[in-house]
Amino acid sequence: MTTPQTLAQKLVARACGRDQVAPEELVTCRVDLAMMHDSGGPRRLKPHLDALGVKVWDPSRIVVVTDHYVPAADADSAQIVRIARDWVREQGIANFYDEQGICHVVTPQHGHIRPGMFAVGGDSHSCTGGAFGAYMFGIGATEMLGVAVTGEIWLRVPHTIAMEWTGRLAPGVCAKDMMLHMCTRFGMDGGQYEAVEYCGEAVRALSMNERMTLCNMTAELGGQAGLIAPDETTRDWLVSCGVPAQELQDLAQWQTDAQAPLLAHHRFDAAALAPQVSAPGSPALGEDARNCGEEKVDIAYIGACTGAKLEDLRMAAEVLKGQRIARGVDLMVAPASARDQQAAQAEGTLQILLDAGARLLPTSCGACAGYGANTFAENTTAISTTARNFKGRMGAASSRVFLGSPYTVAASAVAGRITDPREMLA
Repeated sequence: MTTPQTLAQKLVARACGRDQVAPEELVTCRVDLAMMHDSGGPRRLKPHLDALGVKVWDPSRIVVVTDHYVPAADADSAQIVRIARDWVREQGIANFYDEQGICHVVTPQHGHIRPGMFAVGGDSHSCTGGAFGAYMFGIGATEMLGVAVTGEIWLRVPHTIAMEWTGRLAPGVCAKDMMLHMCTRFGMDGGQYEAVEYCGEAVRALSMNERMTLCNMTAELGGQAGLIAPDETTRDWLVSCGVPAQELQDLAQWQTDAQAPLLAHHRFDAAALAPQVSAPGSPALGEDARNCGEEKVDIAYIGACTGAKLEDLRMAAEVLKGQRIARGVDLMVAPASARDQQAAQAEGTLQILLDAGARLLPTSCGACAGYGANTFAENTTAISTTARNFKGRMGAASSRVFLGSPYTVAASAVAGRITDPREMLA
């Protein structure tokens, strides 16, 4: 007898070769894709693989992206990147993207993540892949070594927490606001290291870029994986990235059945949500942006996998068109990928940002991960589209970093203080 299954259960069952699985079972799954970057990938794996005298189990199922130590700021960074470049040649890995942007954006943009897959990544934000209806989560270097050799990993079948957003978001409100609100309501362990599935009318209305933002920050919510059931929006985006339409059949199977067991089911009214800003120290310290207007900013940072994709840049441009940033504010823009930067340039979005006074940075993790020449100086106050604002993460320990959406960061750059973007979009 078939029992109702969640999307997470269906994805894990397929990966372990079963018809059905139950939460808390221990299973061994076949990995469809392993993604890694220059920081946690080749430089960690190579010494162990060499010592074992083995190669990766299937080079065609591995994606390597250089995004942390690029552009190389010093000799150590250059050596780390060199190891990655040499290693992919040694291993015969063709899916190598060198200085093309951030792995969580570059990998799906090249069609590597598809509905129904089971994938792992060597980074906590690997849960971004759940936006495509794939079960994808972050693992450490030791676990990645096991995957690299065997192509398998064990897993406790997760429970599912449903986050249902009814209604539609108001203009000037986006997925980043939804996630900062959920982090604040449930805390950074609210996901309980289970699968978190986002659903409801407001989620279905989101673009793929916005769905990626939601699933990406499942890490900040404490979930193992963030999931959104694939639909026509998923199909259209992947086809636009070159995935053959015939390989995207039967998407309807990848959804949670009615009556499937849920650990919790939380409901939100999207229309009632206001732009959110999280105070320095944690994404879980959010409140309405309109309550933060006394905070002056030195830096407005539009970057990272969760805040500088093409649609994020368009949000910022919507606010900045015809405006100039306030005197004394440094507006930094680091597009999430070379492809996004090229598209923004071609359509004029990037020029709007530059005309407003933005400073264009490389397409890499940059200050979000605390790397490179553009981290934040002592005693500065910043507002950022990134995912995390822990003390010292983006620069000096004395710097203060608020989190907000691209709309809110752009509006704050113009005003010179934290601003509800709806004041400028009206």
